[in-house]
Amino acid sequence: MHRNFFIFGMTILFIGVVIVFGIQSVESQDDIVKRGKYLVDAVAACGHCHTPRAGADYDPDMYLAGHPADKQHPQYNFSMMQHNIFLLVSPQLSAFSGPFGTSFATNLTPDNETGLGEWTEKMFIDAMRTGHHQGNKDNRKIFPPMPTKHYAKMTDADLKAIWAYLKTIKPVKNEVSPVLNTRGRPY
Repeated sequence: MHRNFFIFGMTILFIGVVIVFGIQSVESQDDIVKRGKYLVDAVAACGHCHTPRAGADYDPDMYLAGHPADKQHPQYNFSMMQHNIFLLVSPQLSAFSGPFGTSFATNLTPDNETGLGEWTEKMFIDAMRTGHHQGNKDNRKIFPPMPTKHYAKMTDADLKAIWAYLKTIKPVKNEVSPVLNTRGRPY
């Protein structure tokens, strides 16, 4: 009889612990990658800037490859402020020029030479948290229109899922121009 009370008591204790602390679900790597794809394509909308347009549609061969190396970019002139023009955008919607200089959507593919292939997960997460290239505060800031303040608030799990997904997409060799200052020179 005491044994039955003990088993019953332990069962109630276990159920109570589960209710209070919850059971953490274990996601498979495939689930994490699928969540990353959802975040990249729907929530964070990375492709809006990082996938250049071919006409009105996204260029599927350049998925998340950044501003095409062979395309021109807009050049801002401060006299445009007199006409309330504060931002110019390339026809591919992947290069942006304004009073801050000219920024280019970077190559997010896992290409080792021109994309994120040499980056680590920590570098990616730190870049999103700090708003600095490769997550190093000694490096240049990530320029507008990248909404780093918003991405900095994402959970570690979401950023890890995005990273996991980015590592699975097709690498595209596309050397994106460095950020340019207002005189058209690299920072």
